[in-house]
Amino acid sequence: MRKICVVITARPSYSRIKTALIALKNHPKIKLQVVVASSALLDRYGSAVNYIEKDGFSIDAKVYNILEGENNTVSAKTTGLGIIELSSVFENIKPDIVVTVADRFETMATAIASSYMNIPLAHIQGGEVTGNIDEKVRHAITKLSDYHFVASKDAYDRVRKLGEHERKIFNTGCPSIDLAKEILYENQLNFDIEEVYGGVGSKTDLSKDYIVVMQHPVTNEYNESRKQITETLKAIQEINIQTFWFWPNVDAGSSGTSKGIRSYREKNNLNNVHFFKNLESKDFLKLIYNSKCLIGNSSVGIRESSYLGIPVVNIGSRQNRRARGNNVIDVDYNRENIKKSILFWLSSERPKKSKVYGGGDAGKKIAEILSNIELKFHKTIVY
Repeated sequence: MRKICVVITARPSYSRIKTALIALKNHPKIKLQVVVASSALLDRYGSAVNYIEKDGFSIDAKVYNILEGENNTVSAKTTGLGIIELSSVFENIKPDIVVTVADRFETMATAIASSYMNIPLAHIQGGEVTGNIDEKVRHAITKLSDYHFVASKDAYDRVRKLGEHERKIFNTGCPSIDLAKEILYENQLNFDIEEVYGGVGSKTDLSKDYIVVMQHPVTNEYNESRKQITETLKAIQEINIQTFWFWPNVDAGSSGTSKGIRSYREKNNLNNVHFFKNLESKDFLKLIYNSKCLIGNSSVGIRESSYLGIPVVNIGSRQNRRARGNNVIDVDYNRENIKKSILFWLSSERPKKSKVYGGGDAGKKIAEILSNIELKFHKTIVY
């Protein structure tokens, strides 16, 4: 049995890898090891660990390494602590290969620890570009990784240009599209969202039109995060349509985003907005699929929403240069431009669906390749 260790460090990472985890768990040649770390363990960021356990995955280790502060210094120190703790975990569970997901700063710890311990490393979602520190992290992890499961042809070409051998790069598509594909056939929200997920704010009614907001801080603009979120809040208040708003993730600047939301909420009448920490991945996709529009700067607007044909207003630089479908309108941090774009989607037909990030079978492809590929960690040897 090949021991494959998947490290999950944040709530978005779980949805990015869930279908691959299922396929790995069910594969007869694989012993799946799951390590949960960083913000995926924290309640205020949605406590993804609860959903992981609820979905039937056994957790081999938990790594508590998030420091308080939510600034660039804390991000660096959190990464350092992650290296120390994950090294001990890998020494104890002795995986044959480690899998890391996407581009968050916590994933760097996984890549460094496994690389220095001569454990082969597989990276999911490498080769993409964005407008903040995540791009540096992603490309650094690419160079530390031995196997690359990319989500698009554009990403494949970029990883190849970074010097990785084509036999180590696999264009499987993104596992999050697997979940999106299932939503096309079971897209009804047939439960009370407040009863299941709580949250605070106005009373919700899923039978009426609504929009969804998910806006995170930008790490190289973190001093501006409060100002940026205020522009979005003003736009949403003035449009006055029912809104489901999700709390930001743990990045430098998230305290500014959170304080901006709380301060605005205390001083203004947001009787059209309900705030949530997190939803189970399928329920979240159902929510945005049935919405009139998704607003903010989350990669779900670029990735899953393109496959589902969901209208998106993408704010700011966080997703700069990332491959996208025709479902996205890009705007700056200006409430009038945000309002104008939302109103455009509210009065327009839904955009066409796109398969730029795959067709919905990435998880099974990744599991099958990992089950039988020859495991090596020497970059200088071409296979």
